[in-house]
Amino acid sequence: MKKHSYGNSNQKAADSAYSVQAVERACSILKCFRQRSPLTLSDIVKETKLSRTTAFRLLATLVDQGMLERPAKNQYRAASDLKGRNRHRIGYASQSEEFSFSRLVSDSIRSQAYEAGIELLELSNRYSPTIAVRNAEIFVREQVDLVIEFQTNEQSASIIASKLIEADIPLIAIDIPHPGANYYGANNYRAGLLAGRSLAEAAIQQWRGQVDEVLLLELPMAGPLPRSRLTGVLAGIREIIPKFQDQKVRFLDGKGRFESSLQVTRRYLQRVNTKHVLISALNDPSCLGALHAFEEAGRGANCLAVGHNASIEARREMQRSGSRLIGSVAYFPERYGDAVIALALDKLQGKDIPPATFVRHQMITPNNVSTCYPNDKLIRGGDGDSLLYSWH
Repeated sequence: MKKHSYGNSNQKAADSAYSVQAVERACSILKCFRQRSPLTLSDIVKETKLSRTTAFRLLATLVDQGMLERPAKNQYRAASDLKGRNRHRIGYASQSEEFSFSRLVSDSIRSQAYEAGIELLELSNRYSPTIAVRNAEIFVREQVDLVIEFQTNEQSASIIASKLIEADIPLIAIDIPHPGANYYGANNYRAGLLAGRSLAEAAIQQWRGQVDEVLLLELPMAGPLPRSRLTGVLAGIREIIPKFQDQKVRFLDGKGRFESSLQVTRRYLQRVNTKHVLISALNDPSCLGALHAFEEAGRGANCLAVGHNASIEARREMQRSGSRLIGSVAYFPERYGDAVIALALDKLQGKDIPPATFVRHQMITPNNVSTCYPNDKLIRGGDGDSLLYSWH
């Protein structure tokens, strides 16, 4: 009996001589997940008696090596929790990380893909039709299960769609329709109606309904669907002011950017001297660029404007005393990921999904902006950020 016990002691001593302390500690962490999951860093420290620093570093390593997952901030779960779930591989072509709207969309898609256990192969289109086509070719070579495409050039859309269809890869297109793709994004005409009605109501309140011109900043390269946003603006104005005449409408190519819209509106103001001008645009940057041109010309009182997207710059502008921006239609890019990833998973599971799924828009005004965006006061930044917005 003693001999048997002595032999076990020798064996344990021999085994311990070859053990690696870091591995032992990592194993002690993994054992914690046998009972429950997810766990926090504090839970791990309590169970293993490791220091917070050591536990954190080991947890980060286990996540990097695929042994653990992080479903949320400061939460960890065993990778085995993902067993039984299909590990899909999805290609995501972002519009451009340069633009605020695109970044919010991308952040929400990354977050939801992670939560769903999806492997996301992300490439940036960098606001370039040529790069967008090249990225589609990469997705084909990588044989992804599905592609989420976010690019704004109508002509390259058909090329991208053709390459993916030929490779039998399903496609979900964000905000710009692509042939054969399911669409998620703006309900452009509906958003335009909201903007147009607000402009007309403000004109009645401030100018007794007198409107000399309507100035619309467009982006021709995006195609007819986004332009229906501006068609909706005109329809909304006519609902409130039925006698409004077509010859009073002026379209300018603002290219979806602040600086371009500022320049074309400056030239417009050199040619005309109208006193009651309603302004809308495809996005907030264009709208803000046009407003800036009116103000620098000393003609700010001659205009009323409504933008699209309710960007942080537009929300700040609305709260500025004396601003002529009376509202902006919200598109909520931070919510895109929830809907797009849900559609992608349904598509991959063979379920029928709608050919088009639309954002639920809301008019944001100086009266409700603080209620709808209560955290704005915590966000700081310069007005120059408006230059870094996409066509949205």
